[in-house]
Amino acid sequence: MKHILRPLVAALGLVSISAMAATTLTVAAFPDLDRSIKAAIPGYKKLHPDVEIKLVSLAYGDHHTAMTTALATGANLPDVMAVDMGFIGKFAESGGLEDLSKAPYNGLQYKAQISKFSLPQAMAGTGALAAIPCDIGPGTMFYRKDIMDKAGVKEEDLTKSWETYIEAGKKVKAATGAYMIPHANELMAIAIRSGVKDGEGLYFDGKGKPVVDHPRFVKAFEIAKAARVAGIDGKIGAWSNEWSEGFKRGQIATEMMGAWLGGHLKNWIAPDTKGLWRSAQLPAGSFASYGGSFYGIPKKAVHKPEAWDFIKYLTLDKGQQIEAFRQVEAFPSLIAAQNDDFMNQPIEFLGGQKARQLWKVAAEHIAAFDVDKYDSTAQDIINSELDKVLEQNKDIKTALTDAKAQIERRVRR
Repeated sequence: MKHILRPLVAALGLVSISAMAATTLTVAAFPDLDRSIKAAIPGYKKLHPDVEIKLVSLAYGDHHTAMTTALATGANLPDVMAVDMGFIGKFAESGGLEDLSKAPYNGLQYKAQISKFSLPQAMAGTGALAAIPCDIGPGTMFYRKDIMDKAGVKEEDLTKSWETYIEAGKKVKAATGAYMIPHANELMAIAIRSGVKDGEGLYFDGKGKPVVDHPRFVKAFEIAKAARVAGIDGKIGAWSNEWSEGFKRGQIATEMMGAWLGGHLKNWIAPDTKGLWRSAQLPAGSFASYGGSFYGIPKKAVHKPEAWDFIKYLTLDKGQQIEAFRQVEAFPSLIAAQNDDFMNQPIEFLGGQKARQLWKVAAEHIAAFDVDKYDSTAQDIINSELDKVLEQNKDIKTALTDAKAQIERRVRR
C-alpha cells in the first residue's frame, strides 16, 4: 500500500507547490477597455496556466485619479496600468513608469509593427517609452445618409472642404431641421491638427513654448465661428443626454469622432438607426486621432517580467488585437491586425459599408506629433477662449493672444 501512496503523496505535493508558485498579476483598467482584457484572459491562461490575472476596473476618471495617486505615493500600484491617450503625456513625464525602450524590454524593436503616430504619444518628448499602445482612434465622419438624401447633399459636399461642409449644413438645416454637428468646437478640434507634421507638437513647440497663436489656430477658430454664424451647430455637448437623444431622433446629421463611435451608436446610443449611417473621411483632407489606449508598467510593480509578457500579448498578438476589435470596436494599433481580412468585411449598422478600410487609410495618414504633459491644460484654455468667440463675439486673434498668455502663466516651466 505504501508503494501506491508515496507517488500519490508526491504528486499532490507537486500540485500544492505549483499552486503556491502561481503569480497573480494585477491589471488596472477602465471601461470599455476592461472588456477586451477580460476577453484576453482565457487565451492567455492557456499559454500561462501559472499566471492568475486580477483585473481591477474603475470608472474612467476614477481610474486615472487613482493611478495618479498611486504613482505619486508608490502605494496600491498594479503590475499593468492602462492609460488613456488624454493622460499619456502626463503619465509619461511623471517618471513613475518603466522605460520600455530599454532592456529587458527593448520595446522600440516593435516600432515598425505599430501605427507610426501612436508610439510617440507614449514618449512625450522624453525619449523614454512609457507605454505600448493597444488601440487607436482614427478620426472619421459618421453621417446620416437618409438625411443627406432628403437635403440633396452628396458625400463629396461633406468632405471636399470646410466651406462645402458648412454650405451642406445650411441645406440640411433648411430641408430637415437637423443640426449638421452637435457643437462648433468639434470642428475647431479637428482643424487645429491640419498641417501638423511628424515630430511637431499640437499646442507647444520643441522648446515647450505655446504655439496657439499659429495661423492654423486662427483658421480653426474661423471655421468654428462660420458654423455658428450659419446656424448649423446645435450647441450640444458630447456625451450629454441631449447629444444621445439627437442621434436617436435624427436631429444630428453628422458627428466627427474616433471610429469606435460606430460601436457606441450600434450598441447603446441609437441602435434603432441601423442602416442609416455611413462613414467618410474628415473634411478638407484632415486626419485626426481620437483617443487610444496604452499599457505601462509602474517602476515599483512587483511582477515586471510577467507584466511585460501580458502587455505583449495584448498589443502584439494579431489574434488578440482582432478579438478586441470584435468585442469593443477598439481599432487595433498593430499593423498586422489592420491588414487582416476582418477589415474588408461589411458593417451591417453602416448599411453594409466596408468602413474599416477608410479607417485604416486614416490611421496611415495621422501625424506622429509629440504630446506634452500640459496639452490638457492648453486644450482647456483654448476651448474656453473659443466659447468667448462663439458666445460673446470676442475677436479671434485677441482670444488666441489671451490664450497664449494664460497658458504661459499656467505652465511656467
